[in-house]
Amino acid sequence: MAETIHILLAEDEPSLGQIVKESLETQGYQVSLCKDGQQALEVFQKDAPDILVLDVMMPKKDGFTLARDIRKHNTQVPILFLTAKSQTQDVVEGFQLGGNDYLKKPFSMEELIVRIQNLLRSNQLQENTAVALGNYSFHFKKQWLQFQDEKPLSLTHREAHLLFHLYHHRNTILDRSVILKKLWNDDDFFSARSMDVFITKLRKKLKKDPNIQIINVRGYGYKLVC
Repeated sequence: MAETIHILLAEDEPSLGQIVKESLETQGYQVSLCKDGQQALEVFQKDAPDILVLDVMMPKKDGFTLARDIRKHNTQVPILFLTAKSQTQDVVEGFQLGGNDYLKKPFSMEELIVRIQNLLRSNQLQENTAVALGNYSFHFKKQWLQFQDEKPLSLTHREAHLLFHLYHHRNTILDRSVILKKLWNDDDFFSARSMDVFITKLRKKLKKDPNIQIINVRGYGYKLVC
């Protein structure tokens, strides 16, 4: 890496925390390991890390409370939750508090590293830059999609946000219930039908690149393959 990425890892289980820390360091990351949420907040305020990996259940200050405190002052830094909780409502709560992704325990280091890399890449979308999506360029802030050198296509606010989340989870499944509650505030039948309509619109706008597909994974959600 041209510039070392600094990861703040908050995990109160000493053995797991040390294993994750050492594994990430072998990938070239700088890692600050904290044993509780209060210590993690102090390190964040002092060192301004590039990404946060937070266990949800921690002493002194749990991961959700920590994320809420951080989001009061910083809305951009990516946050990934490590959680033993599997209920959709717990996951939704994490997103509502400002989380960008979550990983259920037990997890593999390979998956954690891929998710960290995806979050760091997706964070470019929050900046005033376009990112490559196959033969397209996608500009989240300006809400447009451009195929090669053609004139950019305007996206609606909801199309841009939906594509943002598909891009962030590209080549993995985007949970249908989670994204419905995040963008539509409900996962009822009518919201689901509305989301299907927007998926169809995005498919049409991406059809010029045959290597890009938005696949419906029945019973789970959608997968952007690119």
